[in-house]
Amino acid sequence: MGKRIAIVTGATGGIGKEFTRLMRQEEVDEIWAIGRNKEKLASLIQEFGSKVVAMSKDLSDRTELSSIQERLEAEQPIIAYLINNAGVARMGSYQDFTADEIEATIWINCSALAVLCTMCIPYMRSGSRILNISSQASFQPLPYLNLYGATKVFERSYSRALNTELEGTGITSTAVCPGWVDTELLMKEVNGVKAKFPGLVTADRVAEQALKDAKRGKDMSVCTWYVKGSHVMSKLLPQKLIMRMWKRKIKSYIMNTILAER
Repeated sequence: MGKRIAIVTGATGGIGKEFTRLMRQEEVDEIWAIGRNKEKLASLIQEFGSKVVAMSKDLSDRTELSSIQERLEAEQPIIAYLINNAGVARMGSYQDFTADEIEATIWINCSALAVLCTMCIPYMRSGSRILNISSQASFQPLPYLNLYGATKVFERSYSRALNTELEGTGITSTAVCPGWVDTELLMKEVNGVKAKFPGLVTADRVAEQALKDAKRGKDMSVCTWYVKGSHVMSKLLPQKLIMRMWKRKIKSYIMNTILAER
């Protein structure tokens, strides 16, 4: 029997780092922590110990993505957890995006996630868990967050449908849908004015709730009553009304963009 591993993409910060921390408590021999920043990956080993196997990979590079499959084929592990946290987020108008940025966002947020799921499932057994980090932004269309939100719709829909396809295998797939998460990537001020993020939650709370929900076999994890309320309202209110409300709230921030790859 092969060693048991957990794979965490976007492992060096925010939610990904919290999942890496939580994986230490699970019955796994290794945690394959995937990220681009070698220094941050090295710090994970220092902080969390030798169970962490640092892998510097750029998931926008298909060759580097394929190298993960090559390692799986060589080592034949049992994948206990696949946590797809890597992603790109940018706030702005449609006209602010270049063609390359659009392609990179869709590839990393959607294509790489689906490829990794297909790549890893053959190495999973009953009790294995897939957690794909979607977002509250997947509940309805969001002007000025349109590209990001659309990719998160894909992630949520794909994850939940995959969970149904996996029925009978003992493997589960969970779409994790947090709202605003307090990480170093979140814009704290806009032109000297403190930004307000309703329902702001810590990354550790999101990760802990998601892990509990995945173990319960839920196909979607929604952390905090604020986000749960948002989910309900997205079903009750006309989407055009929600978009207008969102546009009014975000109007003072749209001249500033957030671009980050976890």
